[in-house]
Amino acid sequence: MKKILIPIFGNDISPRFDLTAEVYILNVDKSGHYQDERIVVLPQISAEHLCHLILTENVHVVICGGIEDEYYQYLAWKRITVYDSVIGPWQAAVSRYLDNSLHSGDILDKLKEDSIHE
Repeated sequence: MKKILIPIFGNDISPRFDLTAEVYILNVDKSGHYQDERIVVLPQISAEHLCHLILTENVHVVICGGIEDEYYQYLAWKRITVYDSVIGPWQAAVSRYLDNSLHSGDILDKLKEDSIHE
């Protein structure tokens, strides 16, 4: 079971880790099936609070847009896998992660993702 957290802005991955107000959290089992998913509205916009949430929620993977090196290194030091500089719809990022085809720096296009899974 892995827990994934994605800072979101509407239907897209938030462009900046430190300025996100909402996060999408989901658990996936080894076969890639969703076990639990929810959107959490953060009480305060703060990279420190977001890092604290990531640790207290026992998140294994963070998929985000831009992230300062300080926070990237901190999360990596805490053994959290970070896919950074990912741009596009968060649903497409989840799909790519579950397909083992997500990479840092990916620019995702909803139309292409839909056509892949049809």
